[in-house]
Amino acid sequence: CFLSLQKREISNFDYLMYLNTLAGRSYNDYMQYPVFPWVLADYHSETLNLTDPRTFRDLSKPMGAQTVERKQKFIQRFNEVEKNLSAQCHYCTHYSSAIIVASYLVRMEPFTQTFCSLQGGSFDVAERMFHSVKSTWESASRDNMSDVRELTPEFFYLPEFLTNANHFELGCMQDGTVLGDVQLPPWANGDPHKFIFLHRQALESDYVSAHLHRWIDLIFGHKQHGSAAVEAVNTYHPYFYGDKMDLNNIKDPLIKGTILGFISNFGQIPKQV
Repeated sequence: CFLSLQKREISNFDYLMYLNTLAGRSYNDYMQYPVFPWVLADYHSETLNLTDPRTFRDLSKPMGAQTVERKQKFIQRFNEVEKNLSAQCHYCTHYSSAIIVASYLVRMEPFTQTFCSLQGGSFDVAERMFHSVKSTWESASRDNMSDVRELTPEFFYLPEFLTNANHFELGCMQDGTVLGDVQLPPWANGDPHKFIFLHRQALESDYVSAHLHRWIDLIFGHKQHGSAAVEAVNTYHPYFYGDKMDLNNIKDPLIKGTILGFISNFGQIPKQV
């Protein structure tokens, strides 16, 4: 399959879906939903230049290390964590979880009901709802130390998830903005179909094709855990590594239940492929 990718016989999208399947990720499991990368860093330009490397996200680094300042903060957390917490890691949140998936797709059923059930029966505070591609990128790549989320496959083929066709009352932000359709970058001209078209073009671009293997190493490969992950600033709480934990040997039902609850609420690292 990798040779087919090199020869451009399959798309980057199809290859990523193949890897997700190999790693046990499935549309049928929100806790192990297929994970896709942020590929762009430009959500402010009027036109999208796919020949300029500055247009793209650094695929060699996890979301927590997209800026030098943020990367240093997570390294500091890793070095200091033994004094304060029981587990040494860079990130205590995950790049893919049931709540992340449901929040992205909240404007479509059955994800609407899933999101509300995970939130205790109602929508979240408007400011925390997924309402803008640009602000979500800024949160996950720069501003929020609790946010390192990646994307779902729908960002590359399904314009419907970006519109509030069901007219759900998603709330009102403090500045008076009523949440409805997702706010798109200027280069999409307010058109979800154009956003998906250009976003898919970005995924299949020469730049992403040349660098995608670096992201794959972080999520599915040798930089997923161990010393390579530490060096790449890519370690997560031990509970996220479900396949590395032998739950059958944990006799205390309270501890076992805590671990399972942690995984279901906060995410799980894919199986290494």
